[in-house]
Amino acid sequence: MPVTTGPQDPAAGRGWLLAGHADRERVIETLKDAFADGRLTRDEFDARAVRALIARTYADLAVLTADIPPGQATVSLARPPAVARRRKPARVRRRPLARATAQSGGCLIIAAAALWLTNLADPGATPTPYDAWAFPLLLVSLVTALTALGVFAFGVAASLEQRRSRGKTPPVRT
Repeated sequence: MPVTTGPQDPAAGRGWLLAGHADRERVIETLKDAFADGRLTRDEFDARAVRALIARTYADLAVLTADIPPGQATVSLARPPAVARRRKPARVRRRPLARATAQSGGCLIIAAAALWLTNLADPGATPTPYDAWAFPLLLVSLVTALTALGVFAFGVAASLEQRRSRGKTPPVRT
């Protein structure tokens, strides 16, 4: 796929602009296609690929593909249209309350396990070598219980928001 040059090429008017890495890669792909189609020899391909890697401007890149006979398709150095670069719309999260319930349940299991380990570490009045672990395990239990509460509260809020917005179209930005 050779790169078109001349007046029909949008890149022709901006030949003095610096070329980016993606532009160099695009020209190298064009050279690869020309080599695969037999329009370039191996030596020509190697020499032009090296020159493409060190090219600084669009004009330097256009020179590398100007004399290649046209193939089946042509490629321009112009950037792809903005339509092709659009992001996909964000996926709608379904069932936020069920997800929040599962996540907060996981946090509560961790909190219960930390409390159980605290009970094992401090069985009573007799000192044990594990007494130093009792306070950090209590802190872990408290933090995970509060995290479970927060996760569940955010899940309820997301569920209510989703329920309120059902059937409404999003506002149009102007």
